[in-house]
Amino acid sequence: MNEFVPEHYGPVFAGLLDVDRLRQLGPGRPGGRLLDRLDQVDEAQAFAHAGSLVDREMAKLCLGAVWLLYDDLDTSHTISQTVETPWGSFWHAIMHRREPDYSNSKYWFRQTGQHPIFAQLGPEAVALAQQAEDSRVATALSTSPAWDPFEFVDLCQAYQGVGGPEELLCQRVQQREWELLFHDCYTRAVAL
Repeated sequence: MNEFVPEHYGPVFAGLLDVDRLRQLGPGRPGGRLLDRLDQVDEAQAFAHAGSLVDREMAKLCLGAVWLLYDDLDTSHTISQTVETPWGSFWHAIMHRREPDYSNSKYWFRQTGQHPIFAQLGPEAVALAQQAEDSRVATALSTSPAWDPFEFVDLCQAYQGVGGPEELLCQRVQQREWELLFHDCYTRAVAL
């Protein structure tokens, strides 16, 4: 499992991503000392260090991802629903899962299809499950390295707000999902 390093995404994103990225499974509360700063950031500023952008939609999704990280589901939703690609659908699905609107989340995961990051997310979820305390979530995640976003929606629905090792493991997997998808969007935006 590769570590997520905020500094790899340039100075603007580094300042916004160098926070605890473990989020509630539910909506959380928008806020944080950097939310006002985020409101002033656009794609040109966020990616100025990289030179020219290759894919503006991916750049837009990176900003939407940061809004989601800061629990501003409305702004994240506004951004993700304008990008009609599997990546936009994926962010849209995560936002609805956290809302929580589980059936809508599953709808958007159907639009996502077999996303390229699933191949990495499945084994990493298994590794997180193997490191976790014995729990029903760990058992469910470790039965197959193939990522099943619908099963994960069900797990989040079952354990959102209950506390304990099951919810914590779901939060850790959700964090890794966010990190992998952000990284993928970022690298596509700048064509790394």
